Amino acid sequence: MEPVSLQDFEEAARRALPSATVDFLAGGAADEITIRWNREAYDRLRLRPRVLIDVSRIDTRVKLLGLDLPHPVLLAPVAYQKLLHPEGEVAAVRGAGTAQAVYVFSSSANVPVEEAARVATSPLWFQLYVQADRGQNQEMIQRAVAAGCTALCVTVDTPVIGPRNREQRAGFTLPPELTVPMNPQNVKARGAGGTSRRVSVTWTDIETFQSLSSVPVLLKGVLHPEDADRAARMNLGDVIVSNHGGRNLDTAPATLDALPEVVDRVAGRLPVLVDGGIRRGTDVLKALAHGASAVMIGRPYAYGLAVSGAAGVARVVEILRAELEMAMALVGCPAIVDLDRSILG
Repeated sequence: MEPVSLQDFEEAARRALPSATVDFLAGGAADEITIRWNREAYDRLRLRPRVLIDVSRIDTRVKLLGLDLPHPVLLAPVAYQKLLHPEGEVAAVRGAGTAQAVYVFSSSANVPVEEAARVATSPLWFQLYVQADRGQNQEMIQRAVAAGCTALCVTVDTPVIGPRNREQRAGFTLPPELTVPMNPQNVKARGAGGTSRRVSVTWTDIETFQSLSSVPVLLKGVLHPEDADRAARMNLGDVIVSNHGGRNLDTAPATLDALPEVVDRVAGRLPVLVDGGIRRGTDVLKALAHGASAVMIGRPYAYGLAVSGAAGVARVVEILRAELEMAMALVGCPAIVDLDRSILG
């Protein structure tokens, strides 16, 4: 049967992939409490619909970093996509183009950014895992910008990797034939079967990245409103409320729970995005009602890639967008700009 929900894609991917790959993709840190909280936060938040409103036309368009986007669903960076499909990130970028979705290219991709950029038909951003060799950071940023990436998304929540116990129990290692051309220090850690990473990133580094190109610098991994406030004062492009999909610090708060304080503290000075736990159009609706400018998904489109390549990626976004449109009509909000916390119970 053709998948009709994101859960269907996940179940199909679990059947298709080796168990160690599934454990790598689906797993998190320690007891995986934060992964559970990410999902539970959306489940427990009720919607309060209004009725007798003209919803004959639904408008999901958003403006973000100078882009006019047809919908607010972006594709977050996901590592090692050739584990999921022979074409890896190239297929995912094609799917993003079909879905008209911004694609954030991981620095732990299995293909060079230039190869993915050649097939991109929707906006491409570059995610940077900061390297211990600061010269490598400059090289990676310059390569990404030259390839056509229009924003730099710096992952700031991973000075070290959390205890990936499920991954360890599965014996996951990166196959030696899969290269990681944009992230050389990751090759050493993963190729040896380890999860070690110890690279501190500071606000001084972020200032340096701002100086290296003219593209906006975004911070991925913000949970504390004070950090979001500082990002706004530095005129950064945006902040992404993220707990790394529950893969680093277990018992960190669910991103939906952290989102309102960050939005309130930023007070419109920069866009706020959110990821983690989003599986339904109603989840997208709740995040936007809490003040997010857009949402990012990671595992869901990775499952789509594993099931049917570029078409699966596009279909996952299509399902979320269709469900969002239904939810907007059913709560009585015909446009994204109409969404606010009044619809949340």
